[in-house]
Amino acid sequence: MATSTPTRDADAPAPRTSKKEPTAERRQLWRSRLWRFDDKASPYAYIAPFFLIFGAFGLYPLLYTGWIALHRVSMTGLDSMEWVGWENFDKILHDPEFWTSVSNTFLIGVISTVPQLLMALGLAHLLNYRLRASTFWRTIILTPYATSVASAALVFALVFRADGGLLNWTLGLVGFDPVNWANGHWTSKLAISIIVIWRWTGYNALIYLAAMQAVPNDLYEAASLDGASRWQQFRKVTIPSLRPTILFTIVISTIGSMQLFGEPLLLEGGALGATGGNENQYETLSIYLYNYGWNLGHLGPAAAVAWAMLALLLLIAAANWIVGRFFRTSTVRPGAPS
Repeated sequence: MATSTPTRDADAPAPRTSKKEPTAERRQLWRSRLWRFDDKASPYAYIAPFFLIFGAFGLYPLLYTGWIALHRVSMTGLDSMEWVGWENFDKILHDPEFWTSVSNTFLIGVISTVPQLLMALGLAHLLNYRLRASTFWRTIILTPYATSVASAALVFALVFRADGGLLNWTLGLVGFDPVNWANGHWTSKLAISIIVIWRWTGYNALIYLAAMQAVPNDLYEAASLDGASRWQQFRKVTIPSLRPTILFTIVISTIGSMQLFGEPLLLEGGALGATGGNENQYETLSIYLYNYGWNLGHLGPAAAVAWAMLALLLLIAAANWIVGRFFRTSTVRPGAPS
């Protein structure tokens, strides 16, 4: 008997297809795309605030200062600028007072930076030992750094006063004549350097201390087994290990010395402090810029001084980089991988 294959009625509705599987696939595809976008975009979103702030408060003022340096503009007429090109740079480069401020800045920087870093290195070496109340001593040496520039400069201005100053009173007790610290060419620089040394020695000492504590103890143990004394360990182990940190502190201290403003301004105060002394004996580049911009109201030369300071800092940074590269290559033995 013949059989026939059952057929679906033409009018019967088509069987329902499940929509859950395509929807789940689309969701999974969307999540995969979102995850890839998040993986690529998140790092840029994390660092974007830094670049936005740097662009608003760092890059834009720098470029605008360069634009002002090419114009003649006064403090009272910011809306009216006259293009002068390199005239402002030519003006300051042919000004003897500019070169006086450059020499004063470098001399004060050398007088303050060298003793400061040497003292910081010695303090860090002492604090690296197991001392009682080590946290207390570390806090004490950091206290000057936490003091404001104005407070420190005003206190030391009283110490270095020619009449009735604490230092001259102490010198009188041992039979020395009083010294006019602010009016002397070298004594004024020495006074400002002492303020800088007092403020920044503890800060650099803690940087050196952190670097010393990162030196492996195995190096000291090996040197001790070889019969090296503590001084030899300091010279042969500690100093070579701290070489990158020392270079860093030299760069930071150099930048700080180029920006000296509060200490010379408040050493005598008033009109003499704002001009760097009666003979510009302690006028720094920052004081020179302040005179052009605020006392005279000539913003064009002041902006040119700011760019000259930037150029000097770049030259100093390049010199430090060359010196650091020379030391790194000199420590590599012949035939050893660099």
